Amino acid sequence: MISIDEFRRIELKVATIKKAEPHPNADKLLVLQIDLGSEERQIVAGIKGHYAPEELVGRQVVVVTNLETAKLRGVESQGMLLAASDGERIVILTPEKEIHPGAKVS
Repeated sequence: MISIDEFRRIELKVATIKKAEPHPNADKLLVLQIDLGSEERQIVAGIKGHYAPEELVGRQVVVVTNLETAKLRGVESQGMLLAASDGERIVILTPEKEIHPGAKVS
């Protein structure tokens, strides 16, 4: 269990996907260019078998924005896309209605 103060440290924001392409060195990863309103970032997400790159462009997603940068198979990821999984499918988390990129999720 974590405290409410620890949970509040996690920054969740809405981002709009501007570009999506397969990771050059991984079968299950996509490289996404996202717009967070005040900045653009690159994230790497393990959703390739569940989403085609072209169907993601323009969609809004929920992203953890205050994680340390990580390299996934040699490609830098500056955040984490949130998704749900039931063991068979992966479904990305999206806002119910469109909202400005960078909007805080609480």
